Amino acid sequence: MTWETHDDGPIVLAGPTGVGKTTVARALAADRDRFVFSVSATTRRPRPGERDGADYEFVSREEFERMVGAGEFAEWARVHDQLYGTPLRNLAGDDGRRVLLDIDVQGAAQVRGNVPSAVFVFLLPPSLGTLLTRLSGRGTEPRNEIARRLGVARDELARVPEFDHVLVNDDLDATVAAVRAIARGDGSAAGSPGAAREEAEALRRGISTLLARDFDILSE
Repeated sequence: MTWETHDDGPIVLAGPTGVGKTTVARALAADRDRFVFSVSATTRRPRPGERDGADYEFVSREEFERMVGAGEFAEWARVHDQLYGTPLRNLAGDDGRRVLLDIDVQGAAQVRGNVPSAVFVFLLPPSLGTLLTRLSGRGTEPRNEIARRLGVARDELARVPEFDHVLVNDDLDATVAAVRAIARGDGSAAGSPGAAREEAEALRRGISTLLARDFDILSE
């Protein structure tokens, strides 16, 4: 691997489902001179239109498990009986571009232990109402699934203090500009970390109240 410091390490975008991290990552990756999106490995079959090496690295379960045993992943997880992971070899950024990762908070914790030079950015939704709308899909999700997603989001928000930067993703262009500034080493462009962390805690409390009031789930 060629990265050595936070100035050239990969940038990890994480946050609750529906916060828009994939949209932010794709907008950044459109600048092909400065950023490159990390391609994950998976054991699932390609979907129509997906290309090996571009959308995913499609590997057999045996090969994936070999890679796990050999310590070749920055992070990996089992999702619906399929395996997904970020190969360490994809994070080097040998051509000078910053590597982008769009992963969940649990995956970010694994990367933190395996890639000390990584820069971690937590994306927040602009409001609890926005998060609920996104987690509810088109209003067809069953209540128990919405409650599960809210519970996961609440747990993820509790880990905001572990991140280097916290951004409220209420405007795509502004968020992309802030991540660009972070990549340049200008963390001040992200705004006040204390204020963002207070907002994350307010969201977490709001989710707990919502779960107790509307889903009969006690706060934890």
